[in-house]
Amino acid sequence: MIKTAKAAFFALVALATPAAAEFELSLYLGAQGVTDSTASGTLPGGGGTFNSNIDWEGNPFDMPIYYGGRAMWWNDNGIGFGIEGTHTKAIAPSAQAAAIGLDRFELSDGHNIFTANIMKRWPGAFNNGKFTPYVGGGIGIAVPHVDAIVTGAPNRTFGFEFTGPAVRGIAGIKYDFNDRWAIFSEYQFTWSDNEITIDSAGGGAPDGELNTELLTHAVNIGISYSF
Repeated sequence: MIKTAKAAFFALVALATPAAAEFELSLYLGAQGVTDSTASGTLPGGGGTFNSNIDWEGNPFDMPIYYGGRAMWWNDNGIGFGIEGTHTKAIAPSAQAAAIGLDRFELSDGHNIFTANIMKRWPGAFNNGKFTPYVGGGIGIAVPHVDAIVTGAPNRTFGFEFTGPAVRGIAGIKYDFNDRWAIFSEYQFTWSDNEITIDSAGGGAPDGELNTELLTHAVNIGISYSF
C-alpha cells in the first residue's frame, strides 16, 4: 500500500507542472486539531496486540509549531496544479499510550503530509476584484516523525517513516494587495492511513506495528507571492 501511494504521489507531481499563466508561492500558519481514532497493532518482540481509541492532541502552538506551504501553477481558466507540504502533529495522551503498552507515542516532530494538488479559483469575485475564493484537493503520502517508547524497553523509536497514503481538502479566500502580494484564510483537512513501525530492542526480535487513520482539521492564515 505504501509503495502504491508513493508511486501515485510522484506520478501526480510529474503531471502537475503544465504551462501556466501564473506561478504562486504560499506559506501559512494556523490552528490544527486531530479527530480521535482507533489504534491497533502489535508490540515489538511479541509483546502482545492492542486495539484502543486514542484522543489525539494536535498542540499546534507548541514547538515545532503547525505550518505549511504550497506552490501552484495557475492557468488562465482558473484551474491550478501544484504541490503542498504540511507539518501537522498527532500526540497520544500519556494515559491512553500507557493503556496499550507505551510510555510515549508522538508524531510531534511532524505528521508531515505531502500532496499533489488540483485547485479552482475565481479571481476577483468580490469587493471590486480584491477577493478571490478557491477550493481544491490533493493526494499524496504521509511522512511522520515517529517518537515511541515501549514500556520497559531499553530503546526508542525515533525517526521519519513513510506510513501510507494521504488526501487533502482546501476551501479559502484570498485578498490581493496588488498583482504580487496577497493574504489568505482557509479551512483545510488532511486524512491519512498509517502503518507505523515500532522498533524492537534488537536481537532478532520482531518489530511492532501501529495502524491508525488520522484526520486533521485546520484554520490557516497565510501570505502568497505571485509571479
